[in-house]
Amino acid sequence: MPTDWEWDATLFRGAARHYVRGRLPYPARLADCFREAAALDGAPRLIDVGCGPGIIAIGLAGAFAEVIGVDPDADMLREAADQAAAANVRNVRWVNARAEELPAGLGRFRYATFGRSFHWMDRDAVAAAVFELLEPGGAFVHVNSTVPDPPPAPPLPFPMPPREAIERLIVSYLGAERRAGQGVLPAGTPHGEADVLARAGYRPARTVIVEGREVLDRSVDDVVAWVFSRSRSAPHLFGPRLGDFERELRALLEDAADDGRFSEWLGDVALDFYERPHT
Repeated sequence: MPTDWEWDATLFRGAARHYVRGRLPYPARLADCFREAAALDGAPRLIDVGCGPGIIAIGLAGAFAEVIGVDPDADMLREAADQAAAANVRNVRWVNARAEELPAGLGRFRYATFGRSFHWMDRDAVAAAVFELLEPGGAFVHVNSTVPDPPPAPPLPFPMPPREAIERLIVSYLGAERRAGQGVLPAGTPHGEADVLARAGYRPARTVIVEGREVLDRSVDDVVAWVFSRSRSAPHLFGPRLGDFERELRALLEDAADDGRFSEWLGDVALDFYERPHT
């Protein structure tokens, strides 16, 4: 969990409906790479912790007998249920709970996935709780967007979204300290997952690189959704000035775009498998 910060339920308030559209997708081969790297004999179960709108849980559901998605944000889970229904995925169950409340009577799992979520948690407590949830030989899987030696982006057909200008606009409304729920993050979010998981008894990571390496077309609406999908610029933070902020944001983006279009490079991600030993 971030230093000098306390979790509260408003962390992503208002962000759920923007998340799937706004966030860059995971690489298309993520599910295939997971299947190739995982032991999926029998009737394995998966728990996706901090599942948000269900992107990982739904994407991996075809490899498992049952998937449980756990998240403390009820709006995220409603979005996840809608996404699952649209994809005709029927073997996922959604549980409204914080990771710190595990095991929550959910049974045993072969794998536990964490994508863009572990840094918000009491990491030592959650790592220990998940260790007890896992079958021996199962694994805590960190879906990690930081990979060693990432490939450089190729020339892009349209401009990239003007992230620095977007951040300056956010600061002009919300101040220089990064906002998160009702608090701020003076030291940002923590890293060092490998050390946390070693303390909990997991084996060192076995890493599988999932290649993204696609150029994505992005619209002004997509980038607006990205801004509102983030904890640091979630809609509730702007209060009565939300409409003013969105108007300024859209004007900034229209000016920076090429006929309303941007390009972004989808990089690689890593699947870091931290196994629970058999003995």
